Amino acid sequence: MTAVQRLGRDSSIIAWRNLLNLRRTPGSVIAALVQPVMFVLLLAYVFGGSLGGAEYRTFLMGGIFAQAVTFNSAFTALGLANDMDKGIVDRFRSLPMPAMAVLLGRTLSDLTMSAVTLVVTSLCGLLVGWRISASPAEALAAYLLILLFAFAMSWVGAAIGLMARSVEVAQSAGLIWLFPVTFVSAAFVSPHTMPGPLRTVAEWNPVSATATAVRGLFGNPPPTGLPTSNAWPVVHAFPYSAACAIVITAVFMLLALIRFRRITLG
Repeated sequence: MTAVQRLGRDSSIIAWRNLLNLRRTPGSVIAALVQPVMFVLLLAYVFGGSLGGAEYRTFLMGGIFAQAVTFNSAFTALGLANDMDKGIVDRFRSLPMPAMAVLLGRTLSDLTMSAVTLVVTSLCGLLVGWRISASPAEALAAYLLILLFAFAMSWVGAAIGLMARSVEVAQSAGLIWLFPVTFVSAAFVSPHTMPGPLRTVAEWNPVSATATAVRGLFGNPPPTGLPTSNAWPVVHAFPYSAACAIVITAVFMLLALIRFRRITLG
C-alpha cells in the first residue's frame, strides 16, 4: 500500500470516527444547523424590509452560505482541542498512521457537516423566497465553490484548535475572529457604503468574493438601487475566491501540521 493510499484510508477512518462521535454531542450538530437558519430569518425579516424586501432575501443567501461555512470552522477548532484535552491525539500518535491523517480526518468530517449545513440553509432559503435562476451546472459549481471555501476554513479552525492550550481558549479563539471577517464583507451589504479603508478590506475579503461568486452562479442579482463596487476582486469574484480558498488551505494546512508535530514530539 502506497503512502497516499494509507493516508486516504487512515483519514477516512478518523473522519468516520468523528462523525460517529457527533451522536454524543448532539448540541454541536444542532448549533451548526440552527445558526445559519437564525441568520436567514433575522436578516431577511428584521433588516430585509429596509434593504430591498424580496430582492434582498434572494441576494442575502449567497452571504449566508459563505458565513455559515466560515462559522463552522469554530467546530473544527473546538473538536481538535477537545481531542487533545482528552488524550485522543496521544492514542492516535501511538498508532502506525501518518500525522496528516488525524488532521485531514477532522477537516473531512467537518466538511461533511458543512455539506449538511448547506442543505438545511438552502431549504430555509427556499422558504423565505430564494430561488436559483441559473443552469444546474452553474448551481453545482456554486455549491462546489462553497464546499471548497468550507474546506479552507476548516484548516483555519484546525490551526487555531492546535494553537489553543485548552478547550475554553479554543472556543473563544475560534469565534472571536469570525464576526469581523464575515461582517466586514459583502456578505450582507455592499462594500461601496463603507468608509475608505474598511471598504478596501471588505472588497478583498475572501468571504466577500465567495458570496459574490455564489450569487453570480446562482443568478441572484443585487437589489435595485444597491450600490455595487468595480474593484478587481468583485469583478473577478469566482477566480479570486477559488484562489483564496486554495491559498488559505495550503498555508493553514502547513501551519496545522507543523504545530501538530511539535505537540506530538513535545
